[in-house]
Amino acid sequence: MKCISYNKFFEVIAGKTRLKIIESLSSSDLSVKDICDATGEEQSKVSHNLRILSDCHFVEQKKDGKKRIYSLNEETIVPIIDLVNRHVRANCKKDCHMKR
Repeated sequence: MKCISYNKFFEVIAGKTRLKIIESLSSSDLSVKDICDATGEEQSKVSHNLRILSDCHFVEQKKDGKKRIYSLNEETIVPIIDLVNRHVRANCKKDCHMKR
């Protein structure tokens, strides 16, 4: 089955900065500043990538005063990330270093 959405999904998840953001959000919900601190990326780059992640519903946001707090989509993305982590631990032993 061909589907352009598949291409979009994998393009979104393949970005290095977006993967850093996903990894940082896998521990807790964070503000843009917290994501910048966790990833070492500049605010403009983080904001740009959060927009891409939001457009494909990888992340959700809620307002806390003037701040926006970001979290991973619990319904779909968290289970996908868990599945990827299990796959990597079981099958990608060579040249693969994961946090435990």
